[in-house]
Amino acid sequence: MCPPKAKADTIVPMSPEHTTPLCVFCRKRPVETSSRPFCSERCRLQDLARWADGTYRVAAEPLNPAFDSGADNADSSEV
Repeated sequence: MCPPKAKADTIVPMSPEHTTPLCVFCRKRPVETSSRPFCSERCRLQDLARWADGTYRVAAEPLNPAFDSGADNADSSEV
């Protein structure tokens, strides 16, 4: 015989206030239509600053060092 389920196992529907998306930066305030997906211009600018200073990065394979130095560029001798 299975033991009775505890109250923690019951599923409680979310309240309407939890269905509103939160700001992707601060995760504290609801999203404003004018600043979507952020809650304010402040969060929007702080997110942009993190992209600009390199805090956020997109994962990628390392670049070939020879490509960075221009060794593979045949057009460089025509200058």
